[in-house]
Amino acid sequence: MKKVYFLQTCDTCRRILKEVNLEGFELQEVKVKPINVAQLEELYAHTKSYEALFNRRAKLYKEMDLKNQNLYEKDYRQFILDDYTFLKRPVFMVDNEIFVGNSKKVIDDLNGKIGYKSI
Repeated sequence: MKKVYFLQTCDTCRRILKEVNLEGFELQEVKVKPINVAQLEELYAHTKSYEALFNRRAKLYKEMDLKNQNLYEKDYRQFILDDYTFLKRPVFMVDNEIFVGNSKKVIDDLNGKIGYKSI
């Protein structure tokens, strides 16, 4: 299975999607089609952590002052389900591997797995 969860309005997501070979990928834009419980549970099965899937750069994170609260796994899970901005993006699923976020290492590892986009 090849799938990517992304946000179309995110410049970083758009840049990464242009850089990555998306052949054979199912694309899910999380604002249009939010992640559901089953999908989140599948991602969790690979990361073993909702916190690893949680976006601390979301505007709501700052607005809700979540930095100063004690959050637990169940809290991260619920926030991700409640608002698409709390999902760290992009999230690529390739077979039984998951690549979360936009760090250079994550994207390099992803490209190493799927092969770089031919220009």
